Amino acid sequence: MNYDELLKAARACIGTSCKVCPVCSGIGCRNRIPGPGSKGVGDTAIRNYQKWQEIRVNMDTLHENAPVDTSLSLFGKTFSYPFFAGPVGAVNMHYSDKYDDLAYNNLLVDACARAGIVAFTGDGMNAAVMEGAAAAIMAAGGMGVPTIKPWNLETIKDKMELVKKAGAFAVAMDVDAAGLPFLKNMEPPAGSKTVDELREIARMAEVPFIVKGVMTAKAARKAEEAGAAAIVVSNHGGRVLDQCPGTAEVLQEIAEAVGGRMKVLVDGGIRSGVDIFKALALGADAVLIARPFVTAVYGGGAQGVQCYVEKLGAELADTMSMCGASTLDEISIDMIRRS
Repeated sequence: MNYDELLKAARACIGTSCKVCPVCSGIGCRNRIPGPGSKGVGDTAIRNYQKWQEIRVNMDTLHENAPVDTSLSLFGKTFSYPFFAGPVGAVNMHYSDKYDDLAYNNLLVDACARAGIVAFTGDGMNAAVMEGAAAAIMAAGGMGVPTIKPWNLETIKDKMELVKKAGAFAVAMDVDAAGLPFLKNMEPPAGSKTVDELREIARMAEVPFIVKGVMTAKAARKAEEAGAAAIVVSNHGGRVLDQCPGTAEVLQEIAEAVGGRMKVLVDGGIRSGVDIFKALALGADAVLIARPFVTAVYGGGAQGVQCYVEKLGAELADTMSMCGASTLDEISIDMIRRS
């Protein structure tokens, strides 16, 4: 299966809200919810993608013709590439009923582990979603990152017990999901977290804790103060608030604020191995990609995931070679330029 075949197969079964565009830019689905769009007009998702395209790479082939190593070490684990599948929830509502969250996470976790990366799994109102994700991660030897919504602390404690039983090597919380309407209706309330609350959650985790949804250097320092081992620079894929900057616009200042003391990941509109290279040049340690992995699963199952991972990996390796970086550590800010 090649990538074009994967897209064609996905279009036949993914529903009507996602258009399975050749490049997932946020334009085709902009304000579709249910669907992969946003609760607003969708300008943030579009900006995410566009701002990565405004960054160019500096070609330089005057260097040793050495083999390229795309491997990444993170929290004691080694991965083939510096990119992971991002968390997605309610796939049967937003895409189609070919998969529900349980089947989607089960397939994605195993396929990503076999491809040399890991999947961040989603969470949902149905307790069975996290239970299924935890079971899939346990079956993969802990090679997955369960992502817990910013519920109230009582609910989080219950979720953390599942995470511990799964043996996951890290756990995340997508605090940017605080903008999702269903969280606000909980009692006690769910949503945004103070530094003290986040510190308590980090202690509950007992493994490296990743805070997803950081968009300012100030917020990154708060996450660091709370004891997070890593952050994900993210605006929830542009789904929860219009008029946000793109993640490419804020990544460098955030990485300069906390990089070296905690790991910095980024998501939002990253769609190619070239984009991954740009993110690493701006200071990220790794990236997350979410929506296109949904397309990969719907279009080809485990084979689709393998196809997409290999596509991204080949694009990244080619860009590294053409810009003079033989390892991820050699990717530097002078290898890109802003147009």
